Amino acid sequence: MSTTTLNAPHIIAQTADFVRDKFLGEGSGHDWAHIRRVWHTSRALAVTLPAADPLVTELAALLHDVADWKFHAGDEEAGPRAARAWLTGLSVPEAIIVRVETIIREISFKGLGVPTPMSTPEGEVVQDADRLDAIGAIGVARAFAYGGHKGRSLHDPAVPPVAHESFESYKRNAAPTINHFYEKLLHLRERLHTPAARRIAEERHQFLETFLAQFLREWEGEDLA
Repeated sequence: MSTTTLNAPHIIAQTADFVRDKFLGEGSGHDWAHIRRVWHTSRALAVTLPAADPLVTELAALLHDVADWKFHAGDEEAGPRAARAWLTGLSVPEAIIVRVETIIREISFKGLGVPTPMSTPEGEVVQDADRLDAIGAIGVARAFAYGGHKGRSLHDPAVPPVAHESFESYKRNAAPTINHFYEKLLHLRERLHTPAARRIAEERHQFLETFLAQFLREWEGEDLA
């Protein structure tokens, strides 16, 4: 099947149905609602970046968490493999599959000391959309949902945040959820690619800072006076 004869809307619709059925009701914050938001945000950001191919962008957004390493024993290739298997079954051309695989392989945050550049404009769009969903009110909710899913404590002042200098160190991390703010969430605004995403991030970043300040005040009982 050539790219000129692809039925892109049908492929996207089938992929959305597949992912929705797979992740509906998932409880770690990496659920269908998250993927749907990343998908819709990616479409909006792609409009502002004409170099981004719409089909590649939408497929990568829908499949970016299809087999996340966090839920597959740290296997970084689980996602690309799963995406390839699904898209091959839809007879998507190899060139498109490779581009989607690449985005899934590159998209993850890998530690504060590890650069995560994207090699394509589609990748920049999807990574921005994914990172926008990790900040703001929903980002806070997702952080604690994941922490609860992993059995992590809310906060422990005796456990300092770590600026992980390698992906392996980051993958082994099991610190309290509040540490995640210092180790990742508060740094996402500065790592966005597109001007549109950076504008959206301003308000969401401010919410993170406000929430964190209030959380720590309440933790120490400073609001009781």
